[in-house]
Amino acid sequence: MEGLKVADTDLVVYVHPSKAKRIKDAILRELGSMLFKFNETFDGVVLAYEPREPSNLAKILPGIHPYLGVKLKAKLLLFHPKPNMLIEGEVVKLSQQSIHVVVLGFSSAVITEEDIREEFKYKIKHGKEVFVSSFHKRHRIEVGTIVRFLVKSFDEEILHISGTLVPAHTGCVRWLERNSEERSNFDSGVKKRMATEETRDIPYDENVMVDESVPLYAANNRTKKSKRRKNGDE
Repeated sequence: MEGLKVADTDLVVYVHPSKAKRIKDAILRELGSMLFKFNETFDGVVLAYEPREPSNLAKILPGIHPYLGVKLKAKLLLFHPKPNMLIEGEVVKLSQQSIHVVVLGFSSAVITEEDIREEFKYKIKHGKEVFVSSFHKRHRIEVGTIVRFLVKSFDEEILHISGTLVPAHTGCVRWLERNSEERSNFDSGVKKRMATEETRDIPYDENVMVDESVPLYAANNRTKKSKRRKNGDE
């Protein structure tokens, strides 16, 4: 899925003097407070972190309560969906006017009626709301479906995504992947048949002299003409 990236960062964590004997706990607590929030410094929502060993040196910052500035390196997993990126999420609610999705378990997304391509028709089957493709009956979107959609915009403050299902390569992930495999197998079969036809034996007549400088297809045509003449003489 697009929108995810890993970044190696240099951080400075400010620790209260009372926590000086438990620096590591203080660092983990500080890093934990960054989770699932958009961070402008790192240009993304922090989803996970992996701290390295902090520096043994800490700078005391002046003030009424002098804090300790501890330097450390950390690896961060960031999420920042941008327009035209393909991302995936689980459908949690749908109606005739919209499809509501949760991405990575924390970010909400909505796809409005104008962004649902026309092939998807809203229906109620067995008491459940569902969008069914008019071209492929097995291509369905309902509650619980994992959908792949294109990002239109992302609100960094409330972590809300506006998406679209207009492009043909969007929709139910399971159907898209299965359809892709079938298409790949079909293309592979076509290529094999073409290769077999190209390597098929060419008719051979021992009475015909073939010039090696003449292309193979031309020699084949000459052989056929020779046969027609022989049959005519008889």
